[in-house]
Order: sequence, then C-alpha cells, then structure tokens
Amino acid sequence: MAEIESLLVIRRDNIGDLVCTTPLISALRQRYPAAWIGVLANSYNAPVLDGNPDIDAVFAYRKLKHLEAGGSALAALAERAAMLWSLRRRKLSIAIVAAGATDARGARLARMLAPARIVQPPTAVPGEHEVEHTFSAARMLGIDGPIPPLRVVPGAAAIGDVRAALHRTGVDGRRHLVGVHISARRPAQRWPAERFAALIVDLKQRLGAATLLLWSPGAEDHPQHPGDDGKAAAIVAAIGSDAAVLPYPTASLPSLTAALSVCDAVVCSDGGAMHLAAGLGTPVTCFFGDSPVERWRPWGVPHRVLHATSQRVEDVSVEEAYRAVESLLQGAATRPDTP
Repeated sequence: MAEIESLLVIRRDNIGDLVCTTPLISALRQRYPAAWIGVLANSYNAPVLDGNPDIDAVFAYRKLKHLEAGGSALAALAERAAMLWSLRRRKLSIAIVAAGATDARGARLARMLAPARIVQPPTAVPGEHEVEHTFSAARMLGIDGPIPPLRVVPGAAAIGDVRAALHRTGVDGRRHLVGVHISARRPAQRWPAERFAALIVDLKQRLGAATLLLWSPGAEDHPQHPGDDGKAAAIVAAIGSDAAVLPYPTASLPSLTAALSVCDAVVCSDGGAMHLAAGLGTPVTCFFGDSPVERWRPWGVPHRVLHATSQRVEDVSVEEAYRAVESLLQGAATRPDTP
C-alpha cells in the first residue's frame, strides 16, 4: 500500500462513544506523526475534540433531528454534501469506521469518500469495553502496544468561568468539591431528585464537601433538547441552607467539560458526562440501569459502579451513593484499567 498520508476517523454517534475513540486517535498520531488526521463527527458530539492535539481537523455535520425549530433540512443536507465532497477530494489513504460493523451508515459514508482503504472493526464481543472494541481498528493497522489513555481537553476560558462562579459563592473554600450531574437521557438511568438532595446534604454534613450541581438546562418537554431545570429547582428547594452547593447549568459541552475538570470526584449516570469525567482523569461514581457495565463503565480512572439488580437507577439508595463517593475521595475505589 502507498505511504499513509491522510487518515479520517468516522464517529457519528454519541458523546461517550467519541470520548472512547480518543485512544485510537492518539495511537494513530503516535504511529503516523506526519500524517493528516481528521475526524468526521456530528454537531452534537464534535466539541469532545476541542483542543485535542492529535487531530488536524474536525468535520461536523448536523443531524436532521438536531435542527432547531425553523431550521432548514435542505440547507443542512447541502452543507453535508459539500463537506463530504471536500473530504473525497483529499484522496484519503485510510478511512476508519470506528463504531465497527454495526455502523452501516458510517460504512456508506466511508465508501462515498473513496479512500484507498477502509478499516472497520468487527462486532464487539461480550465483555469487551467500547475503548477496546474501537481500538481494534488500530490493531488491524498493525499498531501494537498498550492502549493510550482517554483524552479530553477543557478550555481555559470555560474553566475560568466556573472557578469565578465558585469563588463568588464561596463554595470553593470546602475540603472537597463533588460534581453532581443529574441529567440522564433514558428513564432507566435517572436517579430521583429527592435522593440527589439527600446525597448533597450528606456530602456536606459527613465529609465537609461542597457540591457543583450540574444539569442540561431547559424544559423537560423541549422537543429537540429536553432539560432538567425543573429537577434542579426541586433539588435546590429540598436542600435549603443545609448544603454548600453551586447550581451550574451547562448549556454547552465545553461548559460541562470545564465544570467536571475542576471537581475532585463526580456523581452521574452512565452517559456522556461519565465518559467526559473519565477523559479528564476525574474519579467517578456512576449509576447504571439497563446498559452493560462491562462495555460502558468509566475507563482508566478510579470509579465505583452502582448497579441495582432491578436494572433501574431509582433503586440505588442514598447510602450506597454516599459510601461510593466517600471511597473515591479516600482513594479506595476500583482500580483503573491498565491494558
């Protein structure tokens, strides 16, 4: 095969999936230091890659389901076509469909770009983590050795914003700062508001910890971007003056990433925030409902998984969550992956 001059990684799905792809991208950069490396993502997950030094360019298209009210589907499709044409003109050496054999649309996109070679990992095997599955694309290219760590880079300006907010409210003077992210996309992954409130009070009274309360802003019934303003308000009302807490809605992915980066530990459900925290090296206590723990647990960081036998997050107790966070802050959590 000709010299590898350009590689494109295609990852069109969710935030956590793209975070789990960053070790593959790091390995490609290490193996092909002079090559052009691009990523084809979507407008929803692309900010995961902000500031990533392993990437030369990110190409993000808008999925039609992510269009705002009044947005033009025709304009979005035209933008996508122009972007794909510009990538095809690059005469790519390799296109990698990182999600693997189940991503038929990603495979079709790869064929449209007419690279010299398409690499697409097989279907994940039981017990395989998503990082390991995605990294099998590197193995197919003859890249051996350990899997690099996840890589998420918080923006300096966004970090400054959250630190300023903590300072203004006096929350930054506590012994520990715990990020508590309350949003979850699927019902089986949602912990009740009253239990979040009780946990936050326990963190202050038993550990002297402050809380950075994080959520996706907006109304619960928003058609494109449902939010948790109501749930956050209920938590704050239940807490009253019994906890040191800063409510901090994160309207953008860079804002969420920065907030997670300043925390000593994070509590959240399985999802994008969990993987972002892992990519930042932040210890995680995570609620798992009906998704497979082996494939989606936090990768490479100390963590505690809380997984009710009912496969419903609402059945995890406040005491279980408190003990998990306590063990993280005391350095007694599950050891990180060392592949």
